[in-house]
Amino acid sequence: MADVRDFLFEIGTEEMPSAPLNNAASQLGKMVPEALDRSGLSHGAVTVLTSPRRLCVHVADVASATEEVHEVKRGPAAAIAFDADGVPTKAAEGFARKCGVSAAELVRREDTDGREYVFAEKSIDSIPAEPILADLCSSVLTGLQWPNYRSQRWGATHESFVRPVRWLCVLFGGDVVPVAFAGVASGRTTRGHRVLAPGDHEVASASLADYRDALGRAFVMPDEDRKNLINAQIERIEAECNVRVERPRSVFDEVVNLCEWPTVLIGCFDDEFLQVPHEIICESMLSNQRYFPIYDAEGALTPEFVVVSNGRPECADAIIDGNERVVRARLYDAKFFYDEDLKVSLEEFRSRLATVGFQKKLGTVLQKSERMEDLALAIAQAAHVGASSASDAQRAAHLAKADLVSSAVVEFTSQQGVMGGYYALAAGEAPEVAAAIRDHYRPRFAGDELPEGIAGCIVAVADKVDTIAGMFAIDEPPTGSKDPFALRRAAIGVINMLSRRLSCGYEPIVDAALDLYLEQGLAFDKCSVKDACCSFIKGRMEQLARDNGIAGDVVAAVSAGDITVPADFFELCSVLQSARADDPETFENLAVAYARASHLADASLGFDVDAALFIDAEAALLSAIDDASAAIAEAAREKRYLDVVSALGSLRQPIDRFFDEVMVMDEDESLRVNRLRLLNRFESVFSGIADVSQLAK
Repeated sequence: MADVRDFLFEIGTEEMPSAPLNNAASQLGKMVPEALDRSGLSHGAVTVLTSPRRLCVHVADVASATEEVHEVKRGPAAAIAFDADGVPTKAAEGFARKCGVSAAELVRREDTDGREYVFAEKSIDSIPAEPILADLCSSVLTGLQWPNYRSQRWGATHESFVRPVRWLCVLFGGDVVPVAFAGVASGRTTRGHRVLAPGDHEVASASLADYRDALGRAFVMPDEDRKNLINAQIERIEAECNVRVERPRSVFDEVVNLCEWPTVLIGCFDDEFLQVPHEIICESMLSNQRYFPIYDAEGALTPEFVVVSNGRPECADAIIDGNERVVRARLYDAKFFYDEDLKVSLEEFRSRLATVGFQKKLGTVLQKSERMEDLALAIAQAAHVGASSASDAQRAAHLAKADLVSSAVVEFTSQQGVMGGYYALAAGEAPEVAAAIRDHYRPRFAGDELPEGIAGCIVAVADKVDTIAGMFAIDEPPTGSKDPFALRRAAIGVINMLSRRLSCGYEPIVDAALDLYLEQGLAFDKCSVKDACCSFIKGRMEQLARDNGIAGDVVAAVSAGDITVPADFFELCSVLQSARADDPETFENLAVAYARASHLADASLGFDVDAALFIDAEAALLSAIDDASAAIAEAAREKRYLDVVSALGSLRQPIDRFFDEVMVMDEDESLRVNRLRLLNRFESVFSGIADVSQLAK
């Protein structure tokens, strides 16, 4: 058994961007143990540590050498492996090749069963760990991938990395493992914080404790330590000051990767900037400077912010002053944009949309705005909303895209819609109109809130359905992973708003949207495009149902019916699934019977039956069909889907009895046709509701 030692591999670079640093850390955590396993070196836990200037992997208890291996594999019988002249056959050659030896090296001997076989014997010598670890380091340096970032080359060498490599610390126990990359040779030193402890710092050994001790002396914290420290200091500020510090995860993770020895400080800006919408203040601080805004206990933005410093803690006052001057300049820009925008009417902004393209084949954003305005009325009519909400929705749709050409949105693009809402309020528009403008891009992602008002939902649906219909009309639907206009996300948003707020279907809305494109002069086959659009939206609806825990066969059963209003679709799915769970035998038998009836039914024969030809089982089935049909029609009209499913379930016993007692394909043609018509009647009960045969698959 070989002795074990720790292995440490640190790549020191110029400051790396946050995203590729995190990506490389994930790769390291997989590449290193996989390479060790392939080489046959046993090892313990693998730990990845990072900072803006280093990528490090530590592996505990790495064997000092691979195990010596002696392999013996039995092959075919000797009589099969060699011919009469002792020449190896193809069987012997194939076996030898598989075992990595030549046919001449195969050994013949008798096995325990008394028969003679050929054996391949192969000895693999023990290999020292150092050359394996050196090769591993070289493969990692050249094998790390940098998606969305270009690798750099520097100096006179051809090697590349995301940032220039400045040092390599590679230790196996107390020994340096020789590795060279881009003119840099490995050693036993790391480098410290640029300001607090510049220069080289020796690492005593590859143990994690010694490495952490060296980092501590070098004023460098590993990533998890930095994250925990920053969180703890921010939470202390929140508790002491009774405030909330907004720290979006993406920005927070980036801040963690911008420092090696963090100190959390509080800066201030002038109260006059609080007159500017807090959304652009916060975006300016978060996206441009990575400052965290502070909100008071009532949720109002305060003139303070959190900044994470990477400098000397004793220089905190100077650091705060410098950051305050930077944020003041940024907020002056934001205030200037906002003040200048208020001098321009929304109608003027809207007229400028004529020069902004929406999509090459679909026209300008102004044309989209005009379509949205007309489509909003069609949606309001389909959803049966009041005149006030319909009027608010139409007005909001008219102005919804106006802020796209405002200075504030050009500078802070993620605030589209939000700034339009502020400008609408400043112009004297109704609060409901302003809220609809503000919310009409929602939901923007999975789990995002829906628009808070009915008018906002109408405008949001109009916006999204217009885009979906237009892209299908020009035959550019999403394909595979390609979805540049985010049509899948738009369809999911439409379904959620229709099911939870508007309680109407998507088909008349798609129809109206396509009519508006035809009026604009776009040429396409409306029938086929409408079918494609509706099928696409229905597919998203089915996926949403499955994501919400509805079984796939239940979704397929309901999807085969005519119910496409999202709220009704989800309700029927839920009721059918619950009914089957409560009485699985009834619905499984009903599904089998329905599948059998569907297979035998012949719609060309019609539905008129002659009761005089019936036996008792047929008469009972006809009576049950008539009762169920009437009950289902009334319940479906009133959207009482529990009663609909209950009525379907009531047919189980009479259809079972029918198939037990009746020979459908009787030799007597009149009886056979009459029974097939009865099955047509039975099948028609389910028509438009669900194909319950799916439950039998």
